[in-house]
Amino acid sequence: MKISKVLVLGSNSFSGSHFVAEALRSGHNVWGVSRSVEPNEVFLPYRWSHSSSGLPLANSENFVFKAIDLNEQLPELLTLIDSVQPQIVVNFVAQGMVAESWLNPTHWYRTNVLSQVALHDQLRQKSFLEKYVHVTTPEVYGSSDGSWIKEHINFTPSTPYAVSRAACDLHLLSFYRAYNFPVVFTRAANVYGPGQQLYRIIPRTFLTAKSGKSMQLHGGGHSVRAFIHIHDVVRATLQLALEAEPGTTWHLSSNEALSIKQLVEKIFALTETDFESLVEVCSDRLGKDQSYLLDSTAVRKIHGWTDYLSLNEGLRETMDWVDRNWKTLRTLPWSYQHKL
Repeated sequence: MKISKVLVLGSNSFSGSHFVAEALRSGHNVWGVSRSVEPNEVFLPYRWSHSSSGLPLANSENFVFKAIDLNEQLPELLTLIDSVQPQIVVNFVAQGMVAESWLNPTHWYRTNVLSQVALHDQLRQKSFLEKYVHVTTPEVYGSSDGSWIKEHINFTPSTPYAVSRAACDLHLLSFYRAYNFPVVFTRAANVYGPGQQLYRIIPRTFLTAKSGKSMQLHGGGHSVRAFIHIHDVVRATLQLALEAEPGTTWHLSSNEALSIKQLVEKIFALTETDFESLVEVCSDRLGKDQSYLLDSTAVRKIHGWTDYLSLNEGLRETMDWVDRNWKTLRTLPWSYQHKL
């Protein structure tokens, strides 16, 4: 495999930080960019001294981090890009919380559309760029209504967050068609694993079980999802960055679906915690889709990818991460903290 210079936008994010670790394990030289300084190391797998799932440790000597805000510092980002001249750019940048996108929609459209378009208009002029991987979301499709859906562009987004992501996807498709911009799209359904933000459903449930504090279950937890472990996702993302043809879209998903309630019950059984005593059912959030079920047949057949970690194995690994870092995690915010 050719060793590449890889620029990761949104490297502080859950998926971005795991991708950095995967790219470093594979021997690539990696530059990471996020708008804030690096968070606590419990959220940065490329800084961990403990191997997760038996994977080798990442060599962080081949990693350079820069705190650059895409919304405010595009010239600084372009200076870095011209200096590094990466062959591959992988973009995880997005305002990502669905419920809060109703409260501050302009923030979501600025980060997820306007600032991205400005960046892409500059990147399309860089002759050294061989591949641009845009990590997007199944929410652009709207609810899959219980069926497993293949890759398509008949978008029916139902929230400001989803609309902003769909708009950026369509913009990038126009750049591919007009300029042959080397974009590859990935959509992963409900990624989880060690190091995830604490407000997400899986770490939040483990924290609830360990602390004895109550948690809310929106809409009774009847919506259906297929969860996939982060290690399987970043392995596929790196493979697609190296192999996939520009203009293509790939679904990354397990084939195991369950309701959110079943997921929470599974975690409580794993931690020997009583469901009824800690879970409070509340109203569902505005615009919530009933299901996101992605058919991942294409990436399995064409690129030989498969998901290796079962949900039970992945939950145990996540539980181990919570237990190992409990002294730190208990002191951090467990709810979403919005940043302008």
